Amino acid sequence: MADEIGFEQTTPSKLAQRFGVRTASLYSHVKNAHDLKTKIALLSLEELADRVSAAVAGRAGKDALIAFADAYRDYALEHPGRFTATQFRLSPEAAVASAGVRHAQMARAMLRQYDLTEPHQTHAVRLLGSVFSGFVGLETAGGFSHSAPDAQETWTEILNALDSLLRTWPATS
Repeated sequence: MADEIGFEQTTPSKLAQRFGVRTASLYSHVKNAHDLKTKIALLSLEELADRVSAAVAGRAGKDALIAFADAYRDYALEHPGRFTATQFRLSPEAAVASAGVRHAQMARAMLRQYDLTEPHQTHAVRLLGSVFSGFVGLETAGGFSHSAPDAQETWTEILNALDSLLRTWPATS
């Protein structure tokens, strides 16, 4: 439903309407709209982590970077509402228990081939998350549909540039 109508528009009342039940009936499963959004976010983070994990298994270096990035982008394009849910601000307790931790661990594992030490590895994880989220956010909003080159060509260039940057990361902050 979040993919069809948008994550922000997914509410207990619309969910109840979809299932043909009273909104009050849903409150035995979700506390309120925030709880519903949290549950969608947790599910989405888990789905994305599973997809990324399968994509990067057995890969290293640039191959792992590309597999990681492509899995992230493909999920965002296939599930725009659930992708938006992965950005939902979770409570500290929910965040620690979420698959968000797996995302960070997989990003760090992928970065091992680039031999980054702290704090550079943390900076690199944040850079990758920012680039991937920013690109797919613009792409899903139609930001690249009216100009050349096409989005895939730009995506490939960005991944090549990221690989180059990660291989030559500056030694000092």
